[in-house]
Amino acid sequence: MSGEPKFTIQEVEAVSAPPRARVDDAATPPESAAAKLERKRDYLDGFLKAQPQDVPAGEPGGAIHDGVIAALKDIFDPEIPVNIYDLGLIYGVEVDDAGAVVVIMTLTTPHCPVAESMPGEVELRVGAVPGVRDCEVNLVWDPPWDPAKMSDEARLELGML
Repeated sequence: MSGEPKFTIQEVEAVSAPPRARVDDAATPPESAAAKLERKRDYLDGFLKAQPQDVPAGEPGGAIHDGVIAALKDIFDPEIPVNIYDLGLIYGVEVDDAGAVVVIMTLTTPHCPVAESMPGEVELRVGAVPGVRDCEVNLVWDPPWDPAKMSDEARLELGML
């Protein structure tokens, strides 16, 4: 090895502070934190309330389709305190241009005590939605219902999350 050190040590008395970042635009007063929060809140409210433009009434996001979904969310399973839509009993909602609605649904089990009355209640509630001409409810058993079809809201309500 050679006698030369690989690095040197230099002792100093003081170090000058680095220059601070400056904003030259002093014409506009600084925005307060509350004003920034309010501006962001207004933006989010407007963004979340915005509806898609030119959506046919029968398509998801349309007036009739959304009204049907809202009506289905008002129907509760008598044994489980969750609406049938969030419970995952509704497999499909189809709305044609004339306002005819077809709801494809199932029940938790074929031996469900409301097996005879639930499809009739769905038909009545959906038929009462403005713009719906008539409603047909198709009760299917394939694929069978299982708890995996529930929404997160339903799982939270039942303490499964």
